[in-house]
Amino acid sequence: MKPFDVYPLIDITPVKALGATIWDESGNEYLDLYGGHAVISIGHTHPHFVDRIQTQLNQIAFYSNSVKIPIQKELSEKLGNMSCYPEYELFLCNSGAEANENALKMASFATGKDAIITFKGAFHGRTSGVVAITDNPKIVAPFNSHHRVHFLSFGDLEGVEALLMKGHIAGIMIEGIQGVNGIQVPDADFVLGLSELCKRYKAKLILDEVQSGYGRTGRFFAHQWIDGLRPDLITVAKGMGNGFPIGGVLIHPDFKASYGLLGTTFGGNHLACAAGLAVLEVIENEKLMENALVQGEWVMNELSKIDYLTSARGKGLMIGIDLDREAGPVRSELVHRFRIFTGSAAGKNTIRLLPPLSIEANALHLFIESLQAVLELKEA
Repeated sequence: MKPFDVYPLIDITPVKALGATIWDESGNEYLDLYGGHAVISIGHTHPHFVDRIQTQLNQIAFYSNSVKIPIQKELSEKLGNMSCYPEYELFLCNSGAEANENALKMASFATGKDAIITFKGAFHGRTSGVVAITDNPKIVAPFNSHHRVHFLSFGDLEGVEALLMKGHIAGIMIEGIQGVNGIQVPDADFVLGLSELCKRYKAKLILDEVQSGYGRTGRFFAHQWIDGLRPDLITVAKGMGNGFPIGGVLIHPDFKASYGLLGTTFGGNHLACAAGLAVLEVIENEKLMENALVQGEWVMNELSKIDYLTSARGKGLMIGIDLDREAGPVRSELVHRFRIFTGSAAGKNTIRLLPPLSIEANALHLFIESLQAVLELKEA
């Protein structure tokens, strides 16, 4: 038996990592500006993160949710305060897809309705319900296709209202910023319009912050750049555990949950909560949200000076770069010539940057210089 290859493999074997640096088995050093799909939020093997997990491992690593787990309360309170959602409840699970599945279920339970509105270019996960609301027919199996899902375009409030008026929509799920689709930022008035329509027609607004949350944009959640927005459900994962599997759903206090409505075996285990607390503590103590904002603004300014780019967009350290050519060969040159990891996107000309929030200015200078060199090399 051999492992199933999930993605096309880069011919590099990382064996050690620290901060934004990765070393392969030959001792070659790489700059990580992708963070394993936005997972590495506070930097690889951060000392406080390692210490928190080791300490917890020496006490108790796991027991099920059938007993009191005080560290869950500690994590929930810390997350509530740092995210400015202290009145919400936190359901802990293991991944972004699982968080989104449970958010969909909560919306359907609460409304008694069975359909979802989502948006073109959306990516919400690969499990049964959320793969159906992901805008990629290639990964939707016949088994997944029975879900009632409506895909609309950003900005189409008339289309949203027309569907809501039919009375079958349980909720609207939208990413704080579309990640896989190349860092597409929804317009603030559009998202506020969605919120108002949900209230009017008794549907639930679900913000998928799996990739765009946890300080990546310079605010705790990307939707917090929109004044006055309070979603019914917010999903989190990726940067929440800095590599340790953990996810969650922030649930508005208006929801009336009962035992058995949601359940999980591994979710909220002691080790996962220790990892989650370590991440929040480092983000707070090292002011990583502030760093994400400063470094992201610098990168965007420098990108505006580079030839061969057609556009660049994003917030904080969630950046999409559109090239005047296919991105694959450029990313390959960055890896093999300059030893810099970057990310791909649905658009074949787009590069994604999702580095650790602790990234330092000198690393980003190196990226800008290297990108310019690769683009000029290919032009010549």
